[in-house]
Amino acid sequence: MAKISMKVNGRDVSGEVEGRTLLVQFLRDQLGLTGTHVGCDTSQCGACTVQVDGKQVKSCTMFAAEAEGAEVSTIEGEAAQDGTLSAIQAAFQEHHGLQCGFCTPGMVMAAKSLLEVNPKPTEAEVRHHLEGNICRCTGYHNIVKAIMAASGQDVGAIAAE
Repeated sequence: MAKISMKVNGRDVSGEVEGRTLLVQFLRDQLGLTGTHVGCDTSQCGACTVQVDGKQVKSCTMFAAEAEGAEVSTIEGEAAQDGTLSAIQAAFQEHHGLQCGFCTPGMVMAAKSLLEVNPKPTEAEVRHHLEGNICRCTGYHNIVKAIMAASGQDVGAIAAE
């Protein structure tokens, strides 16, 4: 067992983990942050997407011990303390960017990462960025619209695929 410490959603946390404990397991099982979903265990679906030191990471591909001393952001940290949704979350709600909601936390975190490096992405750039995140319900159209809206762009011209 190894003792690890990190900052998660702005809060200092610590715990003991086995060397094989994945970051997603630490977040869900030890910290109770169950918004980060486990969808495939093979890094294919993106449901476990978080940010580690400001970079988009599939938390099923990273050992918890690798996040020692890091700053980790999960979906639970996106809304304001009073529950007000972030611009991305509000856009997902407004533009119906979710159906069952299973992929939504990972999609929101992926969108956050994209908009931090590219505040005004094209539709093609949004679609390319989301290639590592799978949604089995929506067909991505409204997810793309939501991300474009969160970036402050007009979504009226986005064509359905």
